[in-house]
Amino acid sequence: MKVKAKKLLITGTLFLSAFAVWTLLIKTLDVQSVGVNGTDIGFAVLNTRFHWLTGVNMSLYTVTDWLGLVPLAACAFFGAVGFVQLVKRKSLSRVDSDIIVSGVYYVVVVLCYLFFEMIPINYRPVLINGAAEASYPSSTTLLVLCVMPSFAFLCNRRLKSKRIIRAINIFTLLFSALMVAGRLISGVHWLSDIVGAALLGAGLFLVYESAVIFTEKQEIGV
Repeated sequence: MKVKAKKLLITGTLFLSAFAVWTLLIKTLDVQSVGVNGTDIGFAVLNTRFHWLTGVNMSLYTVTDWLGLVPLAACAFFGAVGFVQLVKRKSLSRVDSDIIVSGVYYVVVVLCYLFFEMIPINYRPVLINGAAEASYPSSTTLLVLCVMPSFAFLCNRRLKSKRIIRAINIFTLLFSALMVAGRLISGVHWLSDIVGAALLGAGLFLVYESAVIFTEKQEIGV
């Protein structure tokens, strides 16, 4: 198991490194003032051509925004599980280690979101409520790709029914794919925003999974 954790950590680190390189390229490669209100956009030709193909669909943007509550509900569910364990077992050290690691992981995801809100890399190709908003990496895509796999991962560790596990895994895969596709074709993000979120999300999740394996305890339950 520890060998698996090391492989996951190495792979996750590679994805995070790819994200860092991708971010650097966005700030240096084919940068043109083609964004809303003349903002600079990296990969300008690629991004603008893809945006021209998709157009803007604000209804799809709104739907995917509301569906973003699903991963938040997943976070809240396992947060409640951890709270119940804390109350019953009367010690934080006796709470399942994967629940604790998950809490730290979700905080890291939020910090990543706040960091890129404070230091914008790109702005959206359209105004939202009349204002230019930071768009890199896509926060909804990042949230979905970080939280939904972790939700399935935690469920798989606790459930015994193969049918339920399979159903959860299929739902997670389909929901994540539809959300990423929805954000991409809604036209409120550049293509590079989605790619960046996918690289960062994959890296964070793999590092998280390795951390769970490194710190796991014998007993897992509610």
